[in-house]
Amino acid sequence: GLDLNLTLDLELQMLAEKMLESWRGAVVALDPRNGDVLVMASSPSFDQNDFIGGISSKKWKVLIEDPGKPMTNKAIQAEYPPASTYKIITSIAGLEEKAIDTGFSTFCPGFFKFGNRVYRCWNKHGHGEVELIQALAQSCDVYYYQAGDRIGVDVLAQYAKGCGLGRKTGIRLDNERRGLIPTSQWKKKRYKEAWQGGETLSIAIGQGYNLVTPLQMAVFTAAVGNGGSLYRPRIVRTIEDSDGRVVRRMEPEVTGGLPASRETLEIIKKAMVEVVHGTRGTARRIALKGVTIAGKTGTAQVFSVKNNEKIDTENLEYELRDHAWFVCFAPADDPVIAVSVLIEHGEHGSTAAAPVAGELVKHYVQPRADAQK
Repeated sequence: GLDLNLTLDLELQMLAEKMLESWRGAVVALDPRNGDVLVMASSPSFDQNDFIGGISSKKWKVLIEDPGKPMTNKAIQAEYPPASTYKIITSIAGLEEKAIDTGFSTFCPGFFKFGNRVYRCWNKHGHGEVELIQALAQSCDVYYYQAGDRIGVDVLAQYAKGCGLGRKTGIRLDNERRGLIPTSQWKKKRYKEAWQGGETLSIAIGQGYNLVTPLQMAVFTAAVGNGGSLYRPRIVRTIEDSDGRVVRRMEPEVTGGLPASRETLEIIKKAMVEVVHGTRGTARRIALKGVTIAGKTGTAQVFSVKNNEKIDTENLEYELRDHAWFVCFAPADDPVIAVSVLIEHGEHGSTAAAPVAGELVKHYVQPRADAQK
């Protein structure tokens, strides 16, 4: 007869579920100040009432054969390449290891030659000369290919793991997946092959063997926003008896700190603000008046493309289309919410995932900002 007092924001949860209705994917929103789970939505979902008294074999068959996998809580159990959201990690590693700095710039003609291969930027026309802030704001692949080559896969892995990736967040829910952060040793053990330099370029932009969950990315993004503290996500605030007395209180729990100095995090935050509020930022469409959002878009490849192979993206099968990512926190200077959105086969983070996060921030933060005026 005990009651669970959850951290979920019901209105925000309902909004997230509504915005996911026509998509497959997941949305997670956290309070960066304590790790409270404000939203955890997974789509497609299912009617839990069907299980009361035993589900029929017909309904069960429909559920387990649905390609959208409604029985999977995609927020904690589905693993995806982090795509360009991982460029935040590459930036942190590069700055901390002094492989790059804010003055380090590269020229992006739309591609990068490495060995006998050509690695393309998402912008085939190129970004021109870019330094760190604009490279992150415009998500320039060529910049991060070169940064990744300077850092190396094993150092990247060290920072990624320090940022909470490749391990469980510790949320008190069953069957959480840990994702995957590859190292040269991991590949040798797994495939009996040596690591190739070109693979590091893919890792640096969040492709290759990298795998994360939407919850992991929310916890990491919240930590960037709050100054470096990784919180265990909390979904139950208190447990109360039938008289309303608190039997147990779940206190916020810090599980670690980002391997980044205050100066590094300020640079990252500045670049993430440019993503949304800069004139060439990849998520400038979701900018709100009166609320500064710090974010990062990502587009994750579902399958590998051979060198110079042309793909007809207009007529690509749904299951082969790219996944769309967006992570953010707001207000940028003193965040009360961090959001992670993954839209399966949504193709572009800027057009599919970012608007979902933008609506959540607008609903949750803007009224607070207006009240303070």
